[in-house]
Amino acid sequence: MAAALPLCVIGAGQIGMRHIEVAQTLPDVALVGVVEPDAARRADLAALGLPMVADVAELPQGTKAAIVATPTPLHFRATRDALERGMGVLVEKPIGASMDEAKALIRLAGSLGLPLFTGHHRRCHPFSIAARDRLAKIGKPIALQGFWSLRKHDSYYDVPWRRAPGAGPLMTNLSHEVDLLRFLFGNITEVSAMLSNAARHLRVEDTATLSFRFANGALGSFLISDAGASPWAFEAACGENPDLAQSGQDYIRATGTEGALEFPSLTLWTGTKGEPTNWKSPMTQVAGPQFDKIDPLREQMRRFAHVVAGGKDTLLCSAEDGLAALEISLAATLSGQTGMPVRAGGVPGDYTGA
Repeated sequence: MAAALPLCVIGAGQIGMRHIEVAQTLPDVALVGVVEPDAARRADLAALGLPMVADVAELPQGTKAAIVATPTPLHFRATRDALERGMGVLVEKPIGASMDEAKALIRLAGSLGLPLFTGHHRRCHPFSIAARDRLAKIGKPIALQGFWSLRKHDSYYDVPWRRAPGAGPLMTNLSHEVDLLRFLFGNITEVSAMLSNAARHLRVEDTATLSFRFANGALGSFLISDAGASPWAFEAACGENPDLAQSGQDYIRATGTEGALEFPSLTLWTGTKGEPTNWKSPMTQVAGPQFDKIDPLREQMRRFAHVVAGGKDTLLCSAEDGLAALEISLAATLSGQTGMPVRAGGVPGDYTGA
């Protein structure tokens, strides 16, 4: 049996603790260090028996892999430091605060021959993987509609960096949606956005509506809000996050020339067999397949450890795919600020959404 991979987690905030919990249950990895610069937080976690250090330089020799779970503005430094010490890295989304940062990390990982992935874990769900085959049954893609609206608890914004430009739902939540949309429907070439902060009156948006153009010619619309309460969101639909309420309601609908698909239930709507598919023919509803529930962060870490140990994987979000998701997320913010559509390639390299 292969030895467990020595792995560290950089950042012991909310998402960092989820990775720490997962690492402690996964036989493929050994949690050898947790990097946390805040002394009080570090002392509290050390008292629980976690192997705490203040800086990446203090990690044990031979640490082979790192999960970066710091606030976004610190992603670049933490990822760079881990790569320079010979670790493969999975950095939480977004891969960097700007296109320049993300590209620099990709170049560094390439020059060192080290794996670099982005933490878009939704790809790891069985229903996400199956959705691509299911979508092939609806014919040529025409359009999609998404609706993500979960009201975050008021104390969420007590953390100062969450009120700063670039930390609203577009960069915090939409980036997950963008990667999932690209995973299912292909590259996004253009985005238009309208932003509002009317609910909380913070410097960051709390609601946005977006229009997407895909490379395959399909169009998409998406509403995202962390101020409006609803049962419609990825997390509510599948219950992947134990801290959030589950509704089981679909939140994306896609149409094609031969039918339609609801996600994540994968409910399929098809035309009547033997008849042309058009508005005169009734549609048949086909229930989606059932899957065992998994912890996507655990599956993501398992796959990541496999790659760092020398294996191959085609499902994880590559650094390049993470860069593409970052670009469209930034483009949405830029469009909302300028009132103009933004095409892929139109985001300045140093733009962070501020």
